[in-house]
Amino acid sequence: MLSLSFSSRVRQQFLSSVLVGLLTLGAASIGFPGWAEQPTTTIQGRPFIHITLLQLNDVYQLAPATPTEAGGFARIATLRKRIAAENPNTLLILAGDTLSPSPGGKLFYGKQMVDLWNQVGLDLAALGNHEFDYGNEILLKRLQESKFPWLAANVVDKTTGKPFGTVLPSVIKEINGVKVGFFGLLTPDTQNASSAGPNVMFKDPTYTACATVSALRRQGAEIIVAITHLSMDEDKRVAQNMNQSLALIMGGHEHSFLQSVAAGIPIYKVGSDARTLGRYDLWIDAETHRLASMDVSMIPVDASIPNDPGVEASVNAYLTQIEAGLGETIGQSTVPLNALQADNRGQETNLGNLLADAYRAHFKTDVAMLNGGSIRSNKVYPAGPITRKDVANILQFAGPVLKVEVSGKVLKQALENGVSRLGEEAGRFPQVSGLQFSYDPQKPTQGRVVSVKINGQPLQEGKTYTLAVPAYLVLKGGDDYSMLKGAKILNDPQEAPTDSEIAQTAIQQAKTIAPKVEGRIQVIGKPNKI
Repeated sequence: MLSLSFSSRVRQQFLSSVLVGLLTLGAASIGFPGWAEQPTTTIQGRPFIHITLLQLNDVYQLAPATPTEAGGFARIATLRKRIAAENPNTLLILAGDTLSPSPGGKLFYGKQMVDLWNQVGLDLAALGNHEFDYGNEILLKRLQESKFPWLAANVVDKTTGKPFGTVLPSVIKEINGVKVGFFGLLTPDTQNASSAGPNVMFKDPTYTACATVSALRRQGAEIIVAITHLSMDEDKRVAQNMNQSLALIMGGHEHSFLQSVAAGIPIYKVGSDARTLGRYDLWIDAETHRLASMDVSMIPVDASIPNDPGVEASVNAYLTQIEAGLGETIGQSTVPLNALQADNRGQETNLGNLLADAYRAHFKTDVAMLNGGSIRSNKVYPAGPITRKDVANILQFAGPVLKVEVSGKVLKQALENGVSRLGEEAGRFPQVSGLQFSYDPQKPTQGRVVSVKINGQPLQEGKTYTLAVPAYLVLKGGDDYSMLKGAKILNDPQEAPTDSEIAQTAIQQAKTIAPKVEGRIQVIGKPNKI
């Protein structure tokens, strides 16, 4: 195992070491042992208390798609048990996003995820934006079913001013006499990126963090860890206002492995779908209760990790129910289909073109556009049969699609928004049909789009165009597409077909597909890949 260690006195030097990249092999497991007084570890004559924190974030899949792929609840269960056997002072923590989206979402509405986390022995979870996807009432039910606390210090009920539902702002775990405080933070973008009701308020994360840390200190917390579902920029702003009061920020929201240090505080995000398990071994001085050092390792959740039999049986039971409704083959692809998150949120893809073309053809519109973040599963589907389950995995939100009228000016504003947060894997990046546009990433935000052609003709800002687009972008202004909220809607939103229904129909009708990258989106200064 390769691990990294740092002293609290030399955190500023930590950045140079962690940014080299972590490749670690390890073992680990599950089970929730009660806290037992463990003997301290003596190192060079000094006693230390050893606490292990395990991190996952953005977990939507129940099992890996194939035995050779990474991830799966059953492997996580095995890992947690192994690590808890090694160090009973172990906590498994989720940094948000798991109830939605998932292939079984419309069957179970997140109940399957809570059930499996309960079995695995999850100790703490922070709310993620997708926890609100099914609305407040469903989320409140899932919270009640959870055998672990959910944390979010900045999510409150507007009517009462108190935390939302049974969510806790923070919690203190006393381990071998050391009081370790944990608190959660959720990105305020959730207001526009999910289905939280109007009675839910998302307070400023940085201000809330400062107030929460002060409260935890007053309550006696000696070591404090933030569990966040924020963008990396938001995490850094939080850290920069902490005056090194945090031992660690365990983050989620981005689906890539990310690591950084801000104001001496390490920040980690461990990808998505439990492909990697983050492990943090804290060594705390038994006399002063101060953090002396921390070892960091990233454990691949691959085929070398055996499945926990009990959890595997539960996973298979859910998958059987899902397969019963989604296993039918609906067509064939002669080429691999690119559902990788980083690609669909940053460049034209053949799958993005396929979907945008399907939306445009269904509604017979001038153009179509979808946000790259609506394409899920984060994998490449090999050439061969396509099943309903494949489409459900790709379009897990199953959201309605609308036909609207917009001016050329609004359409260009939408494209500007789509390329406004490059390099962040932001879900707003557009996949398009019926139009071709070029942009310059070096130009200021809202001024990057250089040219737009609609079906081969230059865009006219004063002209009206018909657009097929996810309802999420129009009705909610999701992903900051607020310019679309005033668009004239030409079909009944209550009767609108879902993206997955449109895609399934298009594939069934075509029988055989071979979508390709065609140069619809061109980057100034970069060679176009076709």
